[in-house]
Amino acid sequence: MPIVNGFPWGNSMNAYNADGYYDAPNTGVVRSYDFTVARGTVAPDGYERETLLINGQYPGPLIEANWGDTIQVTVHNAITNPPEGTTLHWHGQRQYKTEAYDGVPSVSMCPIAPGSSYTYSFQANPWGSSWYHSHYSSQYAGGLWGPMVIHGPRSANYDVDLGPVTLNDYFHRPYFDILEGVMGTDPSGFRPASDNNLINGKMNFDCSTSTTANKCTNNAGVSKFQFTSGKTHLLRLINTGTQGIQKFSIDNHVMSVIATDFVPVEPYNATVVTLAVGQRTDVLVKATGKPTDIYWMRSNLAQGQCTEPANQPLALAAIYYEHANTTGVPSANSTAHVDTTDPCSNDDLASQTPSKKQAPTDPAKTIDMNVNFAINATGHLVWTINNQTFRGDYNSPLLLLAKGGNTSYPSHPEWNVYNVGSSSSVRVVVKNSTPTSHPWHFHGHEIFILAAGTGTWDGRIVNPSNPARRDVLLLPAGGYLVMQWNSDNPGVWPFHCHIAWHLSGGLYANMLENPAGIRSLNVPSTSYQVCRDWSSFTGSNLPNQIDSGL
Repeated sequence: MPIVNGFPWGNSMNAYNADGYYDAPNTGVVRSYDFTVARGTVAPDGYERETLLINGQYPGPLIEANWGDTIQVTVHNAITNPPEGTTLHWHGQRQYKTEAYDGVPSVSMCPIAPGSSYTYSFQANPWGSSWYHSHYSSQYAGGLWGPMVIHGPRSANYDVDLGPVTLNDYFHRPYFDILEGVMGTDPSGFRPASDNNLINGKMNFDCSTSTTANKCTNNAGVSKFQFTSGKTHLLRLINTGTQGIQKFSIDNHVMSVIATDFVPVEPYNATVVTLAVGQRTDVLVKATGKPTDIYWMRSNLAQGQCTEPANQPLALAAIYYEHANTTGVPSANSTAHVDTTDPCSNDDLASQTPSKKQAPTDPAKTIDMNVNFAINATGHLVWTINNQTFRGDYNSPLLLLAKGGNTSYPSHPEWNVYNVGSSSSVRVVVKNSTPTSHPWHFHGHEIFILAAGTGTWDGRIVNPSNPARRDVLLLPAGGYLVMQWNSDNPGVWPFHCHIAWHLSGGLYANMLENPAGIRSLNVPSTSYQVCRDWSSFTGSNLPNQIDSGL
């Protein structure tokens, strides 16, 4: 595709007339990455621990592409002592007719076996800020994630793109040790507390509070950013965490929100931005300080029964103006904003107005879901949708079964499949019967968020002529969430809570979309080879699957 004025999408496409999900150009450019997944030792907050790393890095490498490029990532599984399978998922990417590369074990693929490799190949679509992460068990809580930026048409003017600003709760214990508690029978392990909160993979930790013999160094250091006086800066906020709701702010500065997840929105001002797990928010910040100023960037983990516990909820990073002393710290003049936002809900839906207007049609199919939890017959905590918890079979990916014509699973209710047939659009009304909020995510689609709140939905749609659209939204504690999408991407698509431990506990369903269309999908031969490799590995190595598998 020809480059027009430096952009592969040319002059005609912008945030007001182009839909990032449907209008991607075919640039013909391939962006190739080579990732090796292995165990390694890191100390991002000074506390040294073994974790899972990509190319020896924490966080993982940045993936960057233009809208419409092809992203190819070859993943080599070098996990040993003990060996584990793995996958990578590209959060929020549409994967139009390429679900085989969506990276969800037991659904779109078999896990990549230790000693084996797999190459993902998909169009960079839509544009905006996001991340990738393992979808194998709760592995990404153990370090397997990284940021992703898809460059596309601008929705607002700015001078400096500061790139991804990742926010994540952080645990010092190995993810599998935590998972054993979450999936155990002792209630004290059901809601683990995070140990720290990081911005771009850094934060200090008070080593005197450590109760283990692990090496620990105080004042490990925080992330640093540079502002230039008078300039407008783009920050790509991404909650890459395991469980916590982040409340992000910058002392003495006001943010202008210009995108939520992959959707450009009409700009609105905020002093505190809420991001649940998996959510992204692009903000513009005008550098109104003096050239020698230093300010704190903050992200606080929301606290309360409706969210998850944290031992050290505050993350800090330093912003240095162009002539500031970069060895200094902010003075008392760096003043935190007062947070008046709801601790466990997203910003008002009415303020999230997409730049490109779209109105949903009356749905062809409506599904009611009730989210709850229970203690099963063996004393373990499980999370349920319509009284059914999910558990996947790594050796039988649903997409490959459906490709072969098997779309009915009466003997496997634990796969939690909702067959929406050839319905042109689907609306799901989710009721939350639990006292905690859940960040809800759907793969492979642009999603209308029609309503969210506490109590029972009264049928009213927020801004019906142009409702909010995004791929993750908080389902409020004791409340409801109403989502709708055009059913135009054949596949078996994950619909789930994005709190890692809740997903491990089975808070997950599959949307089987257009079974006839699945039969005609071009599933690559490598999808079958990765299953043969996995079958060979599991023939002599029994995976220790103590959770849903996701």
